[in-house]
Amino acid sequence: MQAPLRIALLVDPLTLKRMHTNHAPRLARELLGRGHTVRGFWAPPGTIPRAASEPTVDGGTAPEDGPGLAGFKPDVIVAYDALSPAAWLGTWKGKRLETPLVLVEEGVSPASPFPLGILSRLGELLWGSYVRKNAAVVAALDPVARDQALAEGFAPRRVHLIRTGVDLEVFRPGLSSHLVSRHGIRGRILLHVGPLRERRGLDTLIQAFARTVGQRGDWSLVLAGEGPGRRRLRALVERLGIAGRVYWIGKPREEELPGLMGSSTLYAAPALGSEERGGAVRRALACGLPVLASDLPRLSYLMENDVCGLLAPPGDTEAWEGILVRAAGSPMARRRWAHGAREVAQARFDWEAVAGHFEGLLHGALEAAAAEKSGQVSTSDG
Repeated sequence: MQAPLRIALLVDPLTLKRMHTNHAPRLARELLGRGHTVRGFWAPPGTIPRAASEPTVDGGTAPEDGPGLAGFKPDVIVAYDALSPAAWLGTWKGKRLETPLVLVEEGVSPASPFPLGILSRLGELLWGSYVRKNAAVVAALDPVARDQALAEGFAPRRVHLIRTGVDLEVFRPGLSSHLVSRHGIRGRILLHVGPLRERRGLDTLIQAFARTVGQRGDWSLVLAGEGPGRRRLRALVERLGIAGRVYWIGKPREEELPGLMGSSTLYAAPALGSEERGGAVRRALACGLPVLASDLPRLSYLMENDVCGLLAPPGDTEAWEGILVRAAGSPMARRRWAHGAREVAQARFDWEAVAGHFEGLLHGALEAAAAEKSGQVSTSDG
């Protein structure tokens, strides 16, 4: 059994705010459960859990100064986003403390919307090469994040795919939702959860629904979210004559999601690009909800075609019509996909397993750092 580690977790507030996966707090909780000592730096107080025996004087909304992180004496530093201020701070502190740095990359490119794209370009200009030179490992959360890390110049041997987990006790099959009765939703439900905006592929979904199961009285399309595209999408629904089959229920609360997914028949993720990170897809799979998704790297990484649902080319209305007709017309296939969805979630998204893989990555970074230091010492002695 490997020795427990002292792990410093660096997450700047902007990164934490936009991380839909809630990765840092949950990872910290799992690592604590595995016997490690974890302390968060730079995140708002109370965001990163710590052991009850750990003091609570650190943290705050400003970066920790030298005595804070140095006094903690971490074995390894984990920082989020390769081009973020947290990555720069982790690199600088790691160099001073001779502590290996592990970066967690979720994939935010310089082409991302304001202000993320601007901050990414600024990070590349100010400290990108410094971080690349000194980071021990990059843990990429999906294929898009991996490709971004490689495009940013990180050595392929240092970039590893590490999945994101789902709470399989909260998101599980067999749940029901009061939202269905509250909104008067009837029949089988085709569900989409997320912002109503460009690049989500909702035009494709609505048109495919209107031409297929939306013509029947036993199916409803439920759009759970808000966003700037709502007015335009409502106009499209009216124009297609399916207003009575489409329900706009707003953004559900976090605790309402498991029941809403448990009450649905199919989940749809018709994204056009990498803006869709797949958080709702992971949760749907955990609930045993079959998924119809665009065949994009982030989504096909989460599921297998005809095992827990179906994949279709993004933006291809005719292809989406085809998978909707196939899914709606085969209750036996839906039952098989539902079983496969839960099995995939248990095999891939269990947080305990995810934390175990991450733990192995941390120990690997330490071993590599020790070997490199030993080699340097032997060279200088010789």
